[in-house]
Amino acid sequence: MKLTVFGATGGTGKEIVRQALDAGHQVTAVVRDPARFTVTGEQLEVFRADLADPQALRPAVAGRDAVLSGLGARSRKDAGVAARLTRTVLGALEAEEVRRLVVVSAAPVGPEPEGDGFLDRTMRGIVSAVLKDIYADLREMEAELARSATDWTAVRPPRLQDKPLTGTYRRVVGGFPRRGRFLARADVAHAMLDAIGDRATVKQGVGVAY
Repeated sequence: MKLTVFGATGGTGKEIVRQALDAGHQVTAVVRDPARFTVTGEQLEVFRADLADPQALRPAVAGRDAVLSGLGARSRKDAGVAARLTRTVLGALEAEEVRRLVVVSAAPVGPEPEGDGFLDRTMRGIVSAVLKDIYADLREMEAELARSATDWTAVRPPRLQDKPLTGTYRRVVGGFPRRGRFLARADVAHAMLDAIGDRATVKQGVGVAY
């Protein structure tokens, strides 16, 4: 497939690019600073853009089978970036009539899993309170997706880890795995790539966790 990846210099974005290349896909990695992007590959194109103008992004998404986004706030001071930049990406996709879009979101944006114990509910409440600005940004991002004409999927992991790919995570379409507390960025990327061809995930949030 021909894929475009936004947020390719981030931890999840790099994993998406690496795994997509390993699977034999043609990948366009959209970055603001190519010097920060260390992934290489014969089927890789690096596209430099500042993500401020949908028109400037159109060549990066034209003719693609799917677009994946690892865009999001890296800290609380960056809250707002996910919705704002996703809005720009959506403008480019709709202009080029590219429909399939898979983005990374976060577990607290979706419904709480049924049957979780007191500790899990308490910890989730504390994290949601501390990072409320970031999660508000992600909720607005998902609202932008819902208003769009794209066939979107929002993959919602819990706390992220920098660990190797396992491929053994649990997945719940429209919900979240019970007692799901962690997930490696590599497995988030795997879940996002896997969602591309899964019609059951279209216009859905997908909870993923160990």
